Amino acid sequence: MSAETPAVSGQFTRRRLQFRAWRGARPFWAGLFIMLGGFPIAYFPYANLQIGHLTLAMATTAGAGSLIIGVLLVVLGVSLWFQKHVRVFAGVAAILLALVSIPVSNLGGFLIGFLFALVGGAMAVSWAPGAPPEQEPTAAAGAQGGSPEGADTDTTLLKSVDDAGTVGDGGPSQAHTALGENDLSGTSPANGANGRHSAG
Repeated sequence: MSAETPAVSGQFTRRRLQFRAWRGARPFWAGLFIMLGGFPIAYFPYANLQIGHLTLAMATTAGAGSLIIGVLLVVLGVSLWFQKHVRVFAGVAAILLALVSIPVSNLGGFLIGFLFALVGGAMAVSWAPGAPPEQEPTAAAGAQGGSPEGADTDTTLLKSVDDAGTVGDGGPSQAHTALGENDLSGTSPANGANGRHSAG
């Protein structure tokens, strides 16, 4: 296969557009930030840093609590991706877990996990689904060429409405009774003017 194969680029573009549509229909970035916040919170209490011959262990007495908080944040992030209707609950829970991680998990994963989880939780609470796109009229509706039911198909003749609400044939006697005899505006439908000025 050549690098210039059009089928591959078309498939890549189609997959990219599908992913963009999937990502836009849910709080994607909020879930990603919450998951990124859960990893350092769960990892740092169990990590051993090697500095030369010195081993630095950052284990806390609440190491299990850090693991639970980190795993819960990852689960909340994944649930935001696949269950978007729980966004408010997941956002509030992520914010609370981020705040609890400060005393429990080495300042919330050295503030890295805390900040990611806090921002992701705020994004999840504030996310709202977009308005669905309006559907364009189909070609079949335009091909019929008919008018809506009850519409007057003959628009070339002016028809006046009398006091009883019935449509007449547009004669001058009915026009004067429907519009009144003192109509001096010159824009009455009886004389064919609609308020626009003609140039000739």
